[in-house]
Amino acid sequence: MPGKMPLIFGASRILWMVFAASQAFKIEISPESKIIAQFGDSVSLTCRATGCESPFFSWRTQIDSPLNGKVTNEGTRSTLTMNSVSFENEHHYLCTATCGSEKWEKAVQVEIYSFSKDPEIHFSAPLEIGKPVTVTCLVPDVYPYDRLELDLLKGNHLMKNQEFLEDMDRKSLETKSLEVTFTPVSEDIGKSLVCRAQLHIEEIDAKLKERETTKTVQVNISPKNTVISVNPSTSLQEGNSVTMACSSDGVPVPEILWSKKLDNGNLQPLSGNATLTLIAMRMEDSGIYVCEAVNLVGRNREEVELIVQEKTFAVEIYPGSQIAAQIGDSVVLTCGVTDCESPSFSWKTQIDSPLSGKVWSEGTKSTLTLSPASLENEHFYLCTVTCGHKKQEKGIRVDLYSFPTDPEIEMSGPLVNGNPVSVSCKVPDVYPFDRLEIELLKGVHIMKTQRFLEDMDKRSPETKSLEMTFIPTIEDTGKVLVCQARLDIDEMEFEPKQRQSTQTLHVNVAPRDTTILVSPSTILKEGSTVNMTCFSDGLPAPKIMWSKHLINGDLEPLSESTTLTLISTKIEDSGIYVCEGSNQVGISRKEVELIIQAAPKGVELTAFPSQSVKEGDTVIISCTCENVPETWIILKKKAEMGDMVLKSIGGAYTIRKVQLKDAGVYECESKNEVGSQLRSLTLNVKGKENNKDYFSPELLVLYCASSLIIPAIGMIIYFARKANMKGSYSLVEAQKPKV
Repeated sequence: MPGKMPLIFGASRILWMVFAASQAFKIEISPESKIIAQFGDSVSLTCRATGCESPFFSWRTQIDSPLNGKVTNEGTRSTLTMNSVSFENEHHYLCTATCGSEKWEKAVQVEIYSFSKDPEIHFSAPLEIGKPVTVTCLVPDVYPYDRLELDLLKGNHLMKNQEFLEDMDRKSLETKSLEVTFTPVSEDIGKSLVCRAQLHIEEIDAKLKERETTKTVQVNISPKNTVISVNPSTSLQEGNSVTMACSSDGVPVPEILWSKKLDNGNLQPLSGNATLTLIAMRMEDSGIYVCEAVNLVGRNREEVELIVQEKTFAVEIYPGSQIAAQIGDSVVLTCGVTDCESPSFSWKTQIDSPLSGKVWSEGTKSTLTLSPASLENEHFYLCTVTCGHKKQEKGIRVDLYSFPTDPEIEMSGPLVNGNPVSVSCKVPDVYPFDRLEIELLKGVHIMKTQRFLEDMDKRSPETKSLEMTFIPTIEDTGKVLVCQARLDIDEMEFEPKQRQSTQTLHVNVAPRDTTILVSPSTILKEGSTVNMTCFSDGLPAPKIMWSKHLINGDLEPLSESTTLTLISTKIEDSGIYVCEGSNQVGISRKEVELIIQAAPKGVELTAFPSQSVKEGDTVIISCTCENVPETWIILKKKAEMGDMVLKSIGGAYTIRKVQLKDAGVYECESKNEVGSQLRSLTLNVKGKENNKDYFSPELLVLYCASSLIIPAIGMIIYFARKANMKGSYSLVEAQKPKV
């Protein structure tokens, strides 16, 4: 017994250590059971294992939906990180840790809420004393809204409280609001409207449960007491100036709008300033001027009449002493007279060339219309006015230009990474082109600038262009090609003097690095399923085309999908498959050879002329199988001391002068790398009869017939095997052991 005690104690100690080791392995999850996350925040769940050096972790949701997160394993810790959480992350998440045969699992619940924005206060209309208005307290993007409570206060007085306890029929961010209608009074001025929102979720921080917005009540007063002051007077002489100032009371401070009454009663807008100044007044400036004070809640109007009196005879030409006109436009030159009731007009060019225009005179105005304006109209024009015995003359210069359209950017072809391309920046129908400058930029980088300073041998609009060649790269994609054209004529007033066109560069990349992935392998058993996936790089993304090489060298189109799947493959599916990645700038091709293997089929073992022969006869034992590639045929004779492999030719073994010892069981094994088939037959050999002199006629006939039949049968077997088994198996020498 004393000798057995140490053994018992040692065994119990080992059992205790095993028990302690199994108890030591456990896991912890952080947070422990529940986490409340704000919509859009990042959440990390951590699973830690103790008592195991190399645990295996896995994560899943309780309803086995997608994790929508990234798992990171490091030693005894696994972390599931979910960036920008949404409703898809509102699950019970389970962490499973496996250590050897032991497995632990712990869960944590993730709940989502949204309460990221302060409430908004909106009014149905500007606040005005005595007029009812609806105020809305609105909370956008809240979830779960059945926990929401809204309070609207004016000062310390609660105007309305509302909870949203209805069932939520779906998970979504909702905007909730309450409305209160009240009538502002003067005592409300300066008070605060407070919209307070509370989301009753116990698990979140108290600071995050409540949000509020405050607005100070601003009560408006419609404009009134509108007054106009005029300096120096409402009665003026032609050519004088006048300043009119307008003021009005109201809250907010009214905006002042000046206008003039037209003959038809309509108002012609003049100014948005409180002060309106009119200089160099003319007769037609006489009339009624209106000052209108406007704010959010009303308007008030006041009028004043100005009278402008005539002065001595004067001539004016419009639009001024110089005008720049685009070729093809209509140009109207106007000559006007003041202080003359019945003037007479005449027009001419300074060099007395033809007017090439139409003159129309009526009352105190005369117009010369050049339509359409052409280069023959580029002159200095004089308008002569005669009033009684007095004569006055005014002149205007007409300068013409042509700059009708934006530049045109043209490429010699599509942009291909690394291939030179010519770009043309063309400005059509420009005049005068000796003032033209064209600049071509890529982004902010100037690629080329060109001026056209040559003398113009003829006065006509011409198309000018800048051309250059550059080599695009992938980095150019997204950059903007800018063609700027400037017509630098400072002495001419016209718009625009600068035009530009832009074109965003999209650089193509011919397909390249085409690769094929075959799963599970390029060598398969017949009936297997294979997936061949093709990848090709390029811009735009290459289009994938699968095809197969035919015997005549042609390609048979198969699929335009990235992955070509062959289900229940047959031997006929063996061959070379081609994947082409193509886009508008090139083609990249990759080939893969698929080999389908099948176990031997239709194995037959026969004896000719029969399985029962007489001693001394000739018998052919032949093994055949269907057309299966790479098939080995082995002929054996079964024996107690061990099977004897027979040396056959074309799967046939010939025994000449059969002896009794040749009787027995013969076996044919047809096999390849996929499988094998066995067939056997029994050869019976009868001994010779003792009477040698006996020779029956029947035996003579049989002998003669067999001498003809055996070669014929041999030829039939040869051609049948050649037709059915060409290339379908290999004959292997018995020593290897193959036949």
